[in-house]
Amino acid sequence: MHLAHSALQDTIKQISPVNTMEEEHLNIRFRAYQAVCNKYNREIAAIQKYIPGWVPVFSGR
Repeated sequence: MHLAHSALQDTIKQISPVNTMEEEHLNIRFRAYQAVCNKYNREIAAIQKYIPGWVPVFSGR
């Protein structure tokens, strides 16, 4: 998940140094995604036992 966060932050910085409303909305959605992943980390780990490398999908829309 850290890699996805790093990649997302790099992409946002390359688009524009100024936070637009769209970028702020995407940032809020990603923080919510992180919170859900943290809350359900045990369930995610259990799924990954059967499907290695599986991660919940983040839709930036």
